[in-house]
Amino acid sequence: MRILLSRTDRIGDLILSTPAIATVRASFPDAWVTMVTSDYNSVVMQRNDDVDELIVWSKEIKPRAFGAKRRGYDLAIALAPRAVDLQLVGGTGAGMRIGYTYERRWFARLTAKFYLDRVMISEADPELSDRDPHRHVRHEVVQLLDLVGLAGARQRVTTLRLDLIDEDREAARDLPRDAIVLHLGQRWFARGSTLESTLAMVKELTALAPVVITCARECEPQIPLFEQVPGVVAIARGLGFHAWAAVFERAKVVVTVDTGATHVASAVHRPTVVAFEHRYFRLNSQEWSPYNVPHVLVRKPAHEDDASLAQFRRDVVLGVANLLNA
Repeated sequence: MRILLSRTDRIGDLILSTPAIATVRASFPDAWVTMVTSDYNSVVMQRNDDVDELIVWSKEIKPRAFGAKRRGYDLAIALAPRAVDLQLVGGTGAGMRIGYTYERRWFARLTAKFYLDRVMISEADPELSDRDPHRHVRHEVVQLLDLVGLAGARQRVTTLRLDLIDEDREAARDLPRDAIVLHLGQRWFARGSTLESTLAMVKELTALAPVVITCARECEPQIPLFEQVPGVVAIARGLGFHAWAAVFERAKVVVTVDTGATHVASAVHRPTVVAFEHRYFRLNSQEWSPYNVPHVLVRKPAHEDDASLAQFRRDVVLGVANLLNA
């Protein structure tokens, strides 16, 4: 049996797909499994032996044409609800082609029949979730396990996978084991949070434990300001993906905005505080919350007045304190 899986979007989403990928392997142990990723997210799968072959999709090739060059598969599954992955899977002409889309993506639902044999409809919808406080949205991990279940993959594996080696851990060897690791992303500095408020929050966190900071590349211009905060014991910058994950692995608690850092922290089993955007909080905090680790979810305020920012900082610091003392 030959199986092709496709996920070409973000690093965090591919991490959340690893239980579904492992479920496919466990359910079809003798199959040849090919994984298609983008160049950006391929790092997640580079050490993962749940797949036999890793192929990187080039944006220079149209997805359907890319898939058409890979005929001969019995089963192809799009693990992302994106046109790229649906078209790529459709192009393979596999004996069975499976994917999913969202409830109110009407055009995607209409066109999916041209690419897929079976379509799962996700209940994840931002506006419907905001309107109905009782609306339940499955975690993305669960949705993907249900998706591969449509193909007969029912030997469920429910753990995230990220393969670290001793060389990765060398990057974190000298960091304190009781540290709070704060990952800086641009969302700390916009829409309900500001640079000045984030600096104040870091000062408050240092009263609880030593603070280590990692940062996305676009946040490096702000790093000198954080270096001046007493109690910030290290700035881990310029790290490769696996070394960055090893810094999280050594943390007592990870603090982040809603980015792939959330799911890296879950994959290395670290308690996590996540600050989600104010808009669509109900959806995002259900579908993309930390998975199978202790966590606290905080909603960014709708406004950036002093009182709202102060309450936001208190919510984050209290969440960290509770996880440190758990």
